[in-house]
Amino acid sequence: SAPGRFADYFVICGLDTETGLEPDELSGENFEQTPLRRTFKSKVLARYPENVEWNPFDQDAVGMLCMPKGLAFKTQEDCREPQFHSFIITREDGSRTFGFSLTFFEEVTSKQICSAMQTLYHMHNAEYDILHTAPSNDKESCSSTGDCNGTSVSKLQRFNSYDISRDTLYVSKCICLITPMSFMKACKKVLEQLHQAVTSPQPPPLPLESYIYNILYEVPLPPAGRSLKFSGVYGPIICQRPSTSELPLFDFPVKEVFELLGVENVVQLFTCALLEFQILLYSQ
Repeated sequence: SAPGRFADYFVICGLDTETGLEPDELSGENFEQTPLRRTFKSKVLARYPENVEWNPFDQDAVGMLCMPKGLAFKTQEDCREPQFHSFIITREDGSRTFGFSLTFFEEVTSKQICSAMQTLYHMHNAEYDILHTAPSNDKESCSSTGDCNGTSVSKLQRFNSYDISRDTLYVSKCICLITPMSFMKACKKVLEQLHQAVTSPQPPPLPLESYIYNILYEVPLPPAGRSLKFSGVYGPIICQRPSTSELPLFDFPVKEVFELLGVENVVQLFTCALLEFQILLYSQ
């Protein structure tokens, strides 16, 4: 049986520089997109511990759910704000384990990856040139889409492009906690503080490994009906577990549901639930 730890795994997902840029087959073929808009395969780069007896590590599921859209590349011109999301892995016996991921962007230091991205752009622009450039400079042969004299090609090269001599390339990376209970707010704070420690010019009070070890081995699950306070990198983190007589743990802000769906849709959704209608939520 599980010993009641707050978290079972700390996981890092991202770009494997040894295998390089692999198209993400799960996202479908997107070669018509510019290379910076394509999705590439992400890998589980590291996890700690290697395995726990009561919660076997599912590398394929964790890797896919940590970065469901695969790797994303950006340049210094793009927005690179960190994004947080959660997921659930349900096993065949109905048991669940919860995942909380913080995805951020870091600079690509591998010259091979930067060169590969530049090569993809050269290939993409050459193919676009062949397909879209008018066969002659005769204006009557130009289409209404503005392909005359390679206008569309030049726009393509300026928009969302990458020049290895001018641009800085960034790639998405993810840090994740796998936990037995859905303490979303506490896990989000843990990950945000770890990310802040990595990006801060000043080193944290202790090595990062100390904080990761603490969250995995020294922070217990709070007993039912009790709250727990433990130390993060830069401040205390608090979580509360409902008692057996209360509603089950639901640590997600209801405000986000209204922001995403709107009041009328939430009312309609609630009405459908009360009437026991089948409900399908479709999303990217």
